[in-house]
Order: sequence, then structure tokens, then C-alpha cells
Amino acid sequence: MDAQEIIENGAAHFLPNLSIDIVIIGYEKGELKTLLLRIGEKWALPGGYIGHEESVNNAADRILSMRTGLEGPHLKFFSVFGDKDRKFDHEFQQFFEEKGIPWKEDYWIFGRFVTLAYYSLVEINTTNPEPGVFDDAIGWHSFSDLPDMWLDHCKILHAARTSLQADIRSELITYNLLPEHFTMPQLHELHQTILCEKIDRSRFQKNMLASGMFERMPLLEKVTPGRKPFQYRLKENKE
Repeated sequence: MDAQEIIENGAAHFLPNLSIDIVIIGYEKGELKTLLLRIGEKWALPGGYIGHEESVNNAADRILSMRTGLEGPHLKFFSVFGDKDRKFDHEFQQFFEEKGIPWKEDYWIFGRFVTLAYYSLVEINTTNPEPGVFDDAIGWHSFSDLPDMWLDHCKILHAARTSLQADIRSELITYNLLPEHFTMPQLHELHQTILCEKIDRSRFQKNMLASGMFERMPLLEKVTPGRKPFQYRLKENKE
């Protein structure tokens, strides 16, 4: 479905006034990053609409797969955003005019939208980001250096990080951000980056190993002098 079809006839395919936005989180070179789309002069979270015959979670899975090229990556609902003036009409009028798309104030996508917000943890190097029909560009941005964003998307993004910080204190999910094989020092550094605080390394490693979720890989032959840490991976049949 192209942009014009979505604008003019989307109401026949999607639920009105309800959308999904996903904060897709990756980790690279010691930085937490998020995947953003450029629409005109500003950036936005990847998102989309819910089909009339589609469940909310299936819609979120579809949107995430379309944006990343991944099948079944980590995905979690965390909040609803629906300020009384949450509308896209005036913000996108100039963008539509620049694209040569006819502007009508009564298009269905310019009404007030409540959005269901999810976050997803992915390993950056396994993704294949794809822009949508409205997007000028797509790319990874550091949480510490975010561009100008549309509407409340920056607020949603920071709320996702806050939710992630709370979740990892009770759930072992951060391995989703790392390659299949990783070391405990890498996992420790990742947790410190997410929480923005120092964590006792020895106690952290004991807790991770005591969870029973990870299996140690055989130690590879050293090609350089010095101690080489063991690599681990998620045990099979564990989530």
C-alpha cells in the first residue's frame, strides 16, 4: 500500500485513532542506540496502524519485522500515550506539500491518535532497517545524541529507557542486545550502560551464572598473550 492509498483509504483497512510506536533499541561500541525514521525535517519512532482483522500484538510484530527484517525479536509493551492534543495535522502539512501530496484537513490520519508503545531489544548487526512509504531516511542514533523529533516521540523514547532500566532489575533480557556468543565482561558493561551506574563486577557475574540461563562455551585457543574470558550463550529452550 503506497502513501497516497494509506492517506485516502487507510480507514477502510486500519482501526481509527489508534497506532503503535516501537522504540527499537540496539547496543554498539559501548552506546545504547535507537532506530529512528526521518520524516521531513524531523525524526520519528518506527510505528504503524492496526488492521481491522489484526490483533494488537500481531500488528506490533508485523511493524517490527518490517522495520528490522527480523522474525520474532524481543518485544514488550510498556505504556500508552494519548494527550488530548496528540494530532499530526499541522506538523505534517508542510511535509505533504513538499512531497506533492494533496492536503485535506479531514484525512483520517490527521485526527487525534492514542498510541500503544512497545520497546524491542535487538542485536544491531543482525538488523536490516527498512524505511516506510512516508520516510526520507532511517538510521541508528545514540540515546545521548538524539535529533529533533516529532510530537511526543522523544518522551516515548525516554520512557522506554526508564522502563528498560526497571525491567532488567528483575528480568534477564539484555542478552538480546548482544551477539549470540558474548563474555560476562561484555554483559556487565551493557548493564552499566543501561542503568548509568557502576555495578560490582564479581557479584554481577555470580548472579548471572546462578540464573542458569547461560551456558559456557569451550575456551578457544589463544592467539595473543593474556587472559581470555570465557564466552557464553543463552541455553536452548530458554526465553
